[in-house]
Amino acid sequence: MEVVTGALPSVIKKLAGVAAGEYNLQKGLKGEIKFLQEELESMKGTLEDISRTPADQLLNKDKIWSRNVRELSYDIEDSIDTFMVQCKGKRLGTQHGLKKVIDRSLNLLMQPKVRHKIAKKVREIKSHVMEVHERRRRYEVNLGVDKSVTVDPRLFTQYTEVKELVGIDEARDEFINNFLTEENNIPMKQGKIVSIVGFGGLGKTTLANAVYEKIRAQFDCCAFVSVSQTPDLRKLYKGLLYDLGKNINEEILDESRLIKVIRESLQDKRYFVVVDDIWDISVWKSIRCALPNNDVGYTIMTTTRVSNVAEQAGCAYKMKPLSSNKSRKLFLRRIFGIENKDNNEETEKCPDDELAEVSDRILKKCAGVPLAIITMASLLACKARNKLEWYEVYNSVGTGMENNMDVENMRKILSFSYYELPCHLRTCLLYLSMFPEDFVIDKDRLIRMWIGEGFMQCGKQGKSLFELGESYFNELINRSIIQPLYNSLTGMLCSCRIHDMVLDLIRSLSSEENFVTVLSDMDSTSPSNTIRRLSLQNGKKSHVMAQATRSLLQHARSVVIFPSAVAQVPAAGSCRVLRVLDLEDCNLSQTNSLKYLGNLCHLRYLGLYHTRISHLPKEIGNLQFLQTLDVRRNYISSLPWSVVQLRNLMCLDIDVSTGVPNGIGNLTCLEQLSRLWIDDSTINIIEELGQLTELRQLRIQLDEWNDKLLECLRKLQKIQQLEIYVSPGQRSIGALDTWIAPRHIRELRIMDSYWFSTLPAWVNPSLVPDLTCLSIVVREVHQVDLDILGRLPALRSLYLAVDNKNLRILEGFIVGAGAFPCLVSCYFWKFVWPVVFQQGAMPRLRDLLLRWLYYVREARGNASNDGGFDMGLRNLPSLQSIIAEVRCEGASKEKAEQAKAALMHAAEMHPNHPNHAIYIKYEGSDDE
Repeated sequence: MEVVTGALPSVIKKLAGVAAGEYNLQKGLKGEIKFLQEELESMKGTLEDISRTPADQLLNKDKIWSRNVRELSYDIEDSIDTFMVQCKGKRLGTQHGLKKVIDRSLNLLMQPKVRHKIAKKVREIKSHVMEVHERRRRYEVNLGVDKSVTVDPRLFTQYTEVKELVGIDEARDEFINNFLTEENNIPMKQGKIVSIVGFGGLGKTTLANAVYEKIRAQFDCCAFVSVSQTPDLRKLYKGLLYDLGKNINEEILDESRLIKVIRESLQDKRYFVVVDDIWDISVWKSIRCALPNNDVGYTIMTTTRVSNVAEQAGCAYKMKPLSSNKSRKLFLRRIFGIENKDNNEETEKCPDDELAEVSDRILKKCAGVPLAIITMASLLACKARNKLEWYEVYNSVGTGMENNMDVENMRKILSFSYYELPCHLRTCLLYLSMFPEDFVIDKDRLIRMWIGEGFMQCGKQGKSLFELGESYFNELINRSIIQPLYNSLTGMLCSCRIHDMVLDLIRSLSSEENFVTVLSDMDSTSPSNTIRRLSLQNGKKSHVMAQATRSLLQHARSVVIFPSAVAQVPAAGSCRVLRVLDLEDCNLSQTNSLKYLGNLCHLRYLGLYHTRISHLPKEIGNLQFLQTLDVRRNYISSLPWSVVQLRNLMCLDIDVSTGVPNGIGNLTCLEQLSRLWIDDSTINIIEELGQLTELRQLRIQLDEWNDKLLECLRKLQKIQQLEIYVSPGQRSIGALDTWIAPRHIRELRIMDSYWFSTLPAWVNPSLVPDLTCLSIVVREVHQVDLDILGRLPALRSLYLAVDNKNLRILEGFIVGAGAFPCLVSCYFWKFVWPVVFQQGAMPRLRDLLLRWLYYVREARGNASNDGGFDMGLRNLPSLQSIIAEVRCEGASKEKAEQAKAALMHAAEMHPNHPNHAIYIKYEGSDDE
């Protein structure tokens, strides 16, 4: 909620803590703190009311008052945090002997002075709050009552000529053929509900309108109605009746009566209704009540930006961006009036060679979104055909420098998604403006930064702060605001990217609210007198940025520095209230000292990933509020002993070559620990791991198996992601047979050296319903075991190695219809031929790897009449890649070649033409 209410929620909570805590406050101060709490609660409520109105509809005095309150809230929180740090002193940093006695004495002497300072500060804060309150009364902040009436810019897209929209005919016909017709293009007779879902500006309404116009004549009656974010259902029902040709009595005002009239009108008619722009599932359910199921058939289409709404409303059709060729065609047609008569897209090119490069850059920025392409093309059509002028538009659009109605309308369309967000999601979205254009934003990194900033105050319903952050991240994806990116090996959601046009919008909003300041040679927002969050993205004009940042950073809460601006790193030492410092990929090898880190006593997040440092200063132990420490991909041989003083640490990411000191068990708030090396010299760490009962993610590597690990794992009942590696050459069979994974396990990787004797009983859909990634070695596996694995409802990645051949278990396997419904990546190791995929198996599988697939002469269980060569690869509809390594034992060279030829043929004949590599090794041969 930070962008809406500033730090008020956190401030109110902290004030309560100060009043109730054992801080020995001066007499009467608790009463003044209570007054402050009540006053700030009222301000928070007013800010929330104001936030429901789009910024362009607010009066300037409302904006000014809101901004003043937010800035005041930051200053109040900084003062409270400083007081709390001073009161606690250096108790966590004092460990031994004479130093401990001296520090304790100094702290006792300082306490009266500190209490006097906080009393003075509280009274100053009260004075400022009263001043802001009186200013509001003087100038009568009215929550934007005097709003101008504006035209919804989405109306223009609904009535755009279809002939102007490149690719719409193909998309329309594909949609009709796939969703609205049966064989031979016969219209469906039974009821059908289809939802079009996608990012704002992709053309959902345009596609729906094109389909509507194409097939409406096939129905007895039809209607096209728009819902919007704040629907008037009574007005919508009347519009629906009007489109259906039903005369209504204007006196009918009751929604239930209108629903009854609509149902009666449609009960015996074959109808087609488009419900455009649904934002909320409850609204859809209300509308659905008015649209009856009947025996003569009906079709209902909806459009939405929200994935959950689409899936609950009906069969979801995900809108795709235009291809690069279609994007270029639309762009050039809009500017130059070009239309390729032979429809050969390959020959489409810019008629002006000088403008070709800048055109391609502009199209890349638009990323296939028709709204963005049309907007940019309409803007450039009014400009001179001059390379420099076009580059000026490319660099400036979205930064407030272009005053153009098309750009403004595009912004308004995109901003609908923003203002529909709950307050807390707006804050999280605006924080993404810290990252450069086209940047791949790691999910875990982003969520940890959100936590460090305090955007998640507390877990709900047993969720940790990180799990709450994951739900926020997923919701932004669900609303089609950020673009998800998946791990190519596991198919797991790992990062995101933000569309350039959305980035332009949130940067503009961030700048206006003084939420984020971006300094870059290419794209900068003007710094205000106080920088709250700083993103340094380019350092070529370092002298300009250095002057700006060093003078304005005293109140910065987040500083993110990208590699090209690494020269600005020393400025971070002047950030007195810094909570988030991220220097990922910056080369700090020439930095003389990182001791200044110990002075950043408010720091919650410290990202030093791949910064080429060789050590951390012992002063790191002063960071008593630190929650995340990431020092992976560096040259650090061991962490300083003071790390064990970081009692609030929730995430510790290190290299396997980085040693940890004794006492790691003291970090009882740890939720994530990776990647920890354990050998003979550090074997006692295993026992300490058992004390970290809040661990949700653990990655460890052992020199050899130790039975104490089993006892440790039994204590870690909150584990969701577990990886255990053992040094090559070690092998332990059955060591983990008695371990039972917690119910909420999501990812389990126990690789190569630790073998389960049989498939564990807890690998069951009812016991581990959330398991998404499984990598295990099981000595003996039978068909029934594979069937159980195939019923895991959330499994997306499977690595399964067996030892059946050595046990003389020579049956093949059948992957049955409906098995592995969500699997994206499958790796079978040391299976016995054949592995047969039946129709309906693994419907989402993209990557299939069969390593050491044994073709044994006496193998049984062939599921086909052609010698067992048909594996049913054609039944995997999403297959994109197959790698198979077949080892023939007891089979002739001829049989080996037949096996290879059959696999090659199956891969080449697959409709998707997957990438493939087939290797055969038979007795007495080398790999081919």
